Amino acid sequence: MTTPEPMTPITEDDIADYLVNTPDFFERHASLLATVQLTHPQSHRTVGLQERQAQMLRDKIKGLEHRIMDMIRHGNENMILTDKLHRWSCELLVTPHDQLAGSAVDNIRELFQVPQVALRLWSLQGEHAQAAYAQGVTEAAQVLATSLDRPYVGPNSGYEAVQWLDAPAQAASLALLALRAAPGQPAFGLLVLASPDAQRFNSQMGTDLLERLAELAGAALSVLQKPLA
Repeated sequence: MTTPEPMTPITEDDIADYLVNTPDFFERHASLLATVQLTHPQSHRTVGLQERQAQMLRDKIKGLEHRIMDMIRHGNENMILTDKLHRWSCELLVTPHDQLAGSAVDNIRELFQVPQVALRLWSLQGEHAQAAYAQGVTEAAQVLATSLDRPYVGPNSGYEAVQWLDAPAQAASLALLALRAAPGQPAFGLLVLASPDAQRFNSQMGTDLLERLAELAGAALSVLQKPLA
């Protein structure tokens, strides 16, 4: 006589799989739904299945509402930043060439509420090459600018450009923006944004706005350059 093999115990996963793959089970046993009792996640009291499902649905709706509010808030913030960038661009278009550099710096500081802003340019035409913003730029700073394919955002790691700021010791975080007349060309300037807040410019932030800022500043200030050979 053959000894029967021991039965494998039924697990919770087996039951769950059966219910998922047998959707008409509760149609045949509808009375079971009224007897199922669960624990409420907040009050820890026993509630019926329908009430527990309703609570799960309310929690899901609340989570979706929070996500929608976050999307609306981010959308509003983006609209405000876009408006500021537009106003800054318009101001550059009507500013005389001899005031462009100062106007660009002042408007970034005021419109975007950046505590410290500094600008240095090189390879400029005669009269502009004597301006304060064209002085004190070493070859190392020029090489750094040309190496930046996108803005650097992060802590003040002792970059030479920090010394261009009025208060270098108060620069806890930085954004370094290389300025080019057009994409792919060597940099002819470097824009430094600094804040005493270590998280104002951090490696986790998006740089889309800063990239647009650098492109617009580079295009506008390129009129001060020497003609390319």
